Parts: sequence; structure tokens; C-alpha cells
Amino acid sequence: MWDKPQLLMWLANLLTALALLLLFYAVVFLAIHSPLFPVRRVQVEGDMTHVTREQLQYVVKNELKGTFFTLDLDKTRQAFEKLPWVRRVEVRRYWPDRLEVNVEEHRAIARWGSSALLNSFGEKFDAASNEALPVLEGPDGTEKQMVENYRQFRDALKPLGKQPTHVWLSGRRAWRIELDGKIVVDVGRDNGAERLQRFVTAYPNSLARVEQPFDYVDLRYPNGFSVKLPGFRVQDGKTAKTKPAVKKPA
Repeated sequence: MWDKPQLLMWLANLLTALALLLLFYAVVFLAIHSPLFPVRRVQVEGDMTHVTREQLQYVVKNELKGTFFTLDLDKTRQAFEKLPWVRRVEVRRYWPDRLEVNVEEHRAIARWGSSALLNSFGEKFDAASNEALPVLEGPDGTEKQMVENYRQFRDALKPLGKQPTHVWLSGRRAWRIELDGKIVVDVGRDNGAERLQRFVTAYPNSLARVEQPFDYVDLRYPNGFSVKLPGFRVQDGKTAKTKPAVKKPA
């Protein structure tokens, strides 16, 4: 081999190339990990009502590790998403030293029983809130469906100036609504929107004129609905006073 100049030249060139490649790698590695390239600015964007400046500063101070090049964007995103009220976060790098964090907050639309909140997408999340929110209760996995139906009920009841303050969905998929915390309305399983619309249409010329307060309406009839007047029942064709019955949601 030593008497072959061309082969020796080829080996020399190969070793030189490898040395230059290793040198280049070392320079790049040192540059990437060098403190000369820190993240100097963290810009947080988003329409935030519940997430505080102190919470954001805590994440920036304690969770952001590395230089501009080595900072793990996925871990940074996860650190911000651990904050209460944060639904989703996007993180981007901008040369030479800026990090942009875009925060999307949950928008609470209801309470899920007494254990959690529901956002406008029908997603459960854990956070504290003093806001007066309607309560939705149903089987696990029906959160999105319940938010959709709650919106339909709310919109249908607007002409009456009434709000659904509590909505139940039973295991048999039967719906029940509480209006303004006073009147319980049994909607039933099928044709719920049609039944509720019939109630809304008839209300101004029927129940709105009833002076006796009532607390229960049953819409589970093909062509009408029934009303329970507390303290009264029908007996032998006459109205007789009795103790009001307590009817709990199914």
C-alpha cells in the first residue's frame, strides 16, 4: 500500500475530510449549546381572562430550560398547558432570541355536576370558578352532546325570557330541564326539540296566564303537555287541595 501514491493521497483526503467534519460538528455543537444564544424574550399572546401574569411568569422561570436552539418546544407547550384554564398552546421560535407563546383559554359554558367545568367544545376541565353557570348532568362520554342540546334548549327558550339552569340526561337518554331554578320540564327521549317548541309556542296564551304558581311540566305527550300545580289534585271531577308532591329528577 505504501508504494501506491494514489491510494495514499485518497486516504489522506479522506482523513482530512473526516477531521473537518468532526471540527464542523464540534463548532456547531458548541454554538448550539453556548450561552451566547439564550432566549431573551418570551412573548405571550392570547385573549386571557383567567390565566394570570404570575402563573405565566412561573412557567417561564421554572420550566423553560435550554438555549434558543436546544429549548424543547413540545415540553414548553406542555408546561403552559398544565395551567388551569389553559386549553391549548402553540410555541414558536423567532431568530435571534424570541419565543412566542400563543395561549387559548377554556371558555366555560356550564358545570359538569359538581366535579368539573365544561368548555364551549364540550370538553371537561378542572378549574375554579365563581361564575353563575348552568349545571349539566349525564352519563360519562355525553359531555359534547349535552352542551349541544343545552344550546338548543337555551335558544328555544329565549322568546320566553327563561334560561335552562339545570339539564339532566338519564341513562335511558331522557332529557329533563330546570328553568330559572324554579320549573322542572320533562322533555323525554324522542322529538325533544319539537316538544320544547310546542311548549314555547303555547306558553304565552296558556301557562303565562295561570296565576297559580307551578313547578313541573311534562312534555311527553304526542299533542300537548301537562302541568302540576302544587297543592292541588283532581278528585271526582273537582279540584281538591292536597300536599304538594316532591318529584326528583330521574
